[in-house]
Amino acid sequence: MKTKLVKLALIAVLSTAGATTAFAHDAARAEAKQMIELKNGSTLYVFKDGKMALEDRYGRATRIGLGAVVEAKDGRQIKMESDEVGRLDSLINEGHISG
Repeated sequence: MKTKLVKLALIAVLSTAGATTAFAHDAARAEAKQMIELKNGSTLYVFKDGKMALEDRYGRATRIGLGAVVEAKDGRQIKMESDEVGRLDSLINEGHISG
């Protein structure tokens, strides 16, 4: 009986964690005019105001220097015109539940 209860609790926690992660990035996607997948697994967000931010392959907002050049999966070279790491971090974390 205890084993079954533990399994059910674990399933509930894991399914909630997945849903939270999916919702967490919704705010960032909604604010982005364009999302560009990069060769290294990162994602470049270009916001509606033209400013840019970088999310690493682990889903974290990452600082990158102005003028840095990143490479898209399709081989395009893109120069970073801005670094909105704080903005992206806030949007990514908007859907997370603290506790």
